[in-house]
Amino acid sequence: MSIAAVTPPAFRSIYERRSAAKVVVPVSRHRVIMAVQSSSVVSAAPILTKLKKDCATPLPVLRHVADAMAADMRAGLVADGVSDLKMILSYVDTLPTGNEKGLFYALDLGGTNFRVLRVQLGGKEERVIATEFDQVSIPPELMFGTSEELFDFIASGLAKFAQTEGGDFYLPQERTREIGFTFSFPVKQTSVDSGILIKWTKGFAVSGTAGKDVVACLNEAMERQGLNMRVSALVNDTVATLAGARYWDDDVMVSVILGTGTNACYVESIGAIPKLQSNDSKSGRTIVNTEWGAFSNGLPLTEFDREMDAESINPGEQIFEKTISGMYLGEIVRRVLIKMAQGGELFGNSISEKLMTPFALRTPDICAMQQDTSKDLGHVGSILYDVLGVLFLHSCFLAQC
Repeated sequence: MSIAAVTPPAFRSIYERRSAAKVVVPVSRHRVIMAVQSSSVVSAAPILTKLKKDCATPLPVLRHVADAMAADMRAGLVADGVSDLKMILSYVDTLPTGNEKGLFYALDLGGTNFRVLRVQLGGKEERVIATEFDQVSIPPELMFGTSEELFDFIASGLAKFAQTEGGDFYLPQERTREIGFTFSFPVKQTSVDSGILIKWTKGFAVSGTAGKDVVACLNEAMERQGLNMRVSALVNDTVATLAGARYWDDDVMVSVILGTGTNACYVESIGAIPKLQSNDSKSGRTIVNTEWGAFSNGLPLTEFDREMDAESINPGEQIFEKTISGMYLGEIVRRVLIKMAQGGELFGNSISEKLMTPFALRTPDICAMQQDTSKDLGHVGSILYDVLGVLFLHSCFLAQC
């Protein structure tokens, strides 16, 4: 069995550090070196010592978490609403074989950007003939706007992308362009090309969409743009990752997403899904979307995890996602830095306004700091100053960590 995993390179080292019972707290000196009293260094060190202890994941803890997740998965397959893991049925019971031919479009909405893609497939012999894609940042105000505003913005970007079609891309006459819609939020799938939004996650709070068919929302927006395109499949990003990997390797059975959020899906036997009302699967199997970002049972949480969750737009929800995904790791580190500054005067007698700004420190920032292997950690100091307005520090702090 193979596993397809998608982890943006900038995030990988941070996930590995957290899973190894360590949060990367950037400590270094800026290009302008400033002296810090040794008493400040000593008073801040216990904060990191306690953090390391709270993040520890010895084997018994890992076994407990794994057993709890497996139990939640089994419960979610029996009935809806009885488990943190929704175990959503994808209605995808056949996967790519490599024989596919033609022009296909894809739209991926799952974070602070949306991506559009077109691909010309040539079957087993030619495989992928050509691909083109574009990525568009979603304005922050649309993440808290209305459903119509968000989908009109997406359809507009898709229409502009479709207008540039040419070259190696060919659509036979009288064929309507088909698009696969990767929608990386919890959806109750009702068929392969329809699904009702359960709730927004990953920092989105768009009004007027929950309880509606997201495919209908996109189709209506494309009609308003005059775009002749039809959604032929609605899939979660994990399902799309599994299907894409299966195009090249028919042993792939599981896919995992580690990005803005986190999720996993896998191929399950129909007989192992008691809640399945009807069995129309020709293969006897289907892909199950676990939505494991909502898992919480037995997870080791720090005070910083709890504080961030309490102040989030969805307190008590998506706990697993909040502890490991790119949307939140930078914020956790920022909160650690604040406590170190308050308890040990790590950055002097005052705390900068930037440091006190929620989500000012992003996960790519801490990834870049973690990758700084220079002796003076000058890049760390530069990021601390540019992003958080912090001038630091004294290298003797490293010895305390």
